[in-house]
Amino acid sequence: MPHARIVLWLNLTLRSARGLCRARFMEGQPQGPPDPAAMENGTKPSGEERPPEVQETTVTEGAAKIVFPSANEVFYNPVQEFNRDLTCAVITEFARIQLGAKGIQIKVPGEKDVQKVVVDLSEQEEDKAELKGGGNLTPEDQPRTAAVGDICKEGLRVLEGLAASGLRSIRFAQEVPGLRSVVANDASARAVDLMRHNVQLNDVAHLVQPSQADARMLMYQHQKLSERFDVIDLDPYGSPAPFLDAAVQAVSEGGEASLMRGKQALVYQCVGCGAFHLQRLGKASGASGGRVKFSAACGPPVAPECEHCGQRHQLGGPMWAEPLHDLDFVGRVLEAVSANPGRFHTSERIRGVLSVITEELPDVPLYYTLDQLSSAIHCNTPSLLQLRSALLHAGFRVSLSHACKNAVKTDAPSSALWDIMRCWEKECPVKRERLSETSPAFRILSVEPRLQANFTIRDDANPSSRQRGLKRFQANPEANWGPRPRARPGGKAAGEAMEERRRLLQNKRKEPDEDPAQRAARLKTFPCKRFKEGTCQRGDQCCYSHSPPTPKATAEATPADCPEAPSQNPLGPGGAAGPGID
Repeated sequence: MPHARIVLWLNLTLRSARGLCRARFMEGQPQGPPDPAAMENGTKPSGEERPPEVQETTVTEGAAKIVFPSANEVFYNPVQEFNRDLTCAVITEFARIQLGAKGIQIKVPGEKDVQKVVVDLSEQEEDKAELKGGGNLTPEDQPRTAAVGDICKEGLRVLEGLAASGLRSIRFAQEVPGLRSVVANDASARAVDLMRHNVQLNDVAHLVQPSQADARMLMYQHQKLSERFDVIDLDPYGSPAPFLDAAVQAVSEGGEASLMRGKQALVYQCVGCGAFHLQRLGKASGASGGRVKFSAACGPPVAPECEHCGQRHQLGGPMWAEPLHDLDFVGRVLEAVSANPGRFHTSERIRGVLSVITEELPDVPLYYTLDQLSSAIHCNTPSLLQLRSALLHAGFRVSLSHACKNAVKTDAPSSALWDIMRCWEKECPVKRERLSETSPAFRILSVEPRLQANFTIRDDANPSSRQRGLKRFQANPEANWGPRPRARPGGKAAGEAMEERRRLLQNKRKEPDEDPAQRAARLKTFPCKRFKEGTCQRGDQCCYSHSPPTPKATAEATPADCPEAPSQNPLGPGGAAGPGID
């Protein structure tokens, strides 16, 4: 039986939006319920009392305008505008595909209308004949369209499970064509009141339906085939894992769940050098009659100790081990955003991220980083172009990753990768005498490389997105940027509370300033190295001791503040200097 189609987005990863899944789960910035004491991640309906009227802030983003309490900045995070823009772009292309199969064309603001193209003279002659015959198109023959803001009876049903202020749902209604309905749900009564106000403010009450319910219970109540959603958007404060089962039950049919066993894997990663190996959970093979036969996987793929550095492995997973993206769908979104750049405020960044995704190796789920490889053997870090060129010269494939700007995705085995790093170390030698014989660096470098690396820069080592100067990775948009705290009803603004906490913790671990007299006395207990060499010219002005040590004085010398000899007299003018004297 086919199961749900889900688009799983974690850390802005676009995962097979067309062929793999239909619902979307976001692990982004906090927009969850505002009372963490009464609920956890929006899973318990909140019966909190509504506070008296407070000052409100108005924000305009995309085509939407929302208001939210000024004392609660969690209701709106400007950093996530890119996230919301990309979400609108993805749902738009999904609607274009779904409605196109039904003969409905969507009309996106800013896009040029698609003109009919005559492919041959016979078709042109038929059109002329119809016109001469006085034939007119009946209403049934008229091309059907779906515009932004209109209800499309055959359109998508969307659920935003943790809607907070309702900004996402309102933007869907005002920017995405081909929608049948949008349910904006939250467990907080205050959030639902705010949503209703914002829905009325934006005149989208005909499309957006505010709802107060437990997000999981709401999805479980929509398991009936006729009530399921085409798109599910979850943006919890934390992991989306508690919501996945309910979301899969509530999303419309259309995926290959029986094949999931062969597409997931465990990860064995060395704690010393970071080398990793995948262990599939199952194997799928063809059988007679076009059937698929499943069998247990064989393993483990590693020995008890790492073959490179001798350290142990840690186990993680299960994780998705198949291609992360449907490149055809990613290309459609990229083409649409590039052709209509004025639609989104963050179009430039969307183009950059999607371009990097199209350049990624689709069948390599994990990656190394330059810093990780270099720090494992304590050597200087090669440039990204040098390492990529070396892998290409050796006959392997290599790419970047949209998740990390220093990432190295490659189909090269870990043994070949460490051979390349050994060759690099020979050009920038590490002082072996400083390495412990049991350290990963010593064990890796004690083996001679079998592969002779070539670090000559290749033209194809520089990806197209980098050559074009696209904005590929998010830059810190503001000072102290990062995840916001949970919402607190009736409390201080998030920014104000954070600044107050910084002031309280500032210099908490810093040692108190030393008294100048104490510092001078302490330094006088140490001998001057330049005086011993005969090169110190500061004389009595030197902060260190110029007194020549004697064996007797050395034996009797004890600092005046030493707790082990409180009864001894302080050192006299001719006394010895402090500890560590030859």
